[in-house]
Amino acid sequence: MDVRVTSDAAAFEQTVFPFLQQDPVLHTIIMGNVHAQASSGRTADEPSYFVSVHDGDAVVGAAMRTPGRNVYLGALPPEFAEAVADAYLDVLPELSGVAGDRPAALRFADRWCARRGGTATETKGTRLHKLGTLTPLSAEGSPRLMQNDEVELVGSWAKAGFAEELGGDYLDWAEDHLEHETMWIWEADGQAVSMVGYHLPVYGACRVGPVYTPPERRRNGYAGALTSHVTAEILAQGNQACLYTDLANPTSNKIYFQAGYRPLADFIDVELTA
Repeated sequence: MDVRVTSDAAAFEQTVFPFLQQDPVLHTIIMGNVHAQASSGRTADEPSYFVSVHDGDAVVGAAMRTPGRNVYLGALPPEFAEAVADAYLDVLPELSGVAGDRPAALRFADRWCARRGGTATETKGTRLHKLGTLTPLSAEGSPRLMQNDEVELVGSWAKAGFAEELGGDYLDWAEDHLEHETMWIWEADGQAVSMVGYHLPVYGACRVGPVYTPPERRRNGYAGALTSHVTAEILAQGNQACLYTDLANPTSNKIYFQAGYRPLADFIDVELTA
């Protein structure tokens, strides 16, 4: 087994994507992030570190760590977790966490703590769902694309619901969705009441999210209806649809099941403290 580290997103994409694209839904986060970096041509102040695991000429695993984020293992086979941890130990002075398949994430965390000290605590569970057969959901109102004058609204909703995940630059994030027409709004009684975005397709897989409804507008079915509409748009473009849910939120898991999404894999976040 050979473990390689690179900060070159384009080179990593060329080397690893033939392996990852065998299941673009399962590997949607790594593929989406790497492809975005490789396509942008931008140079970040802090490098990303992409890790590939090789068995002879074949790639058998991958992981990534982008600036300001934790290491993401995705569906890395657990038997490679310690070797991947060793690779990151060589390039990262510190690390606040790791996420991925539970056995792999826990083995990575144990290895990190054994060599660097500290403790590991599981903090969150998420579930990746893949659409089976779409069942449209309905609610009062109708869907439409985000409009030019809604950048601040969408940005404020993103900050309210996803500050930790997005890390700032909410208006730029909203502008990107406006430019690419990847943010939909549910409108009821002339008011925007919910939003659902999606990521541009990578090898035919589109990840739905974020999904957000202000607290005072919840329990009206807006998010479910809009998610099913956005899903239909993704299917009409010839792509597969998937999404993540928080395992601690049984309501959202139930709604997406009603729309036709079925569980594919579970992942955890593990916090590392010195």
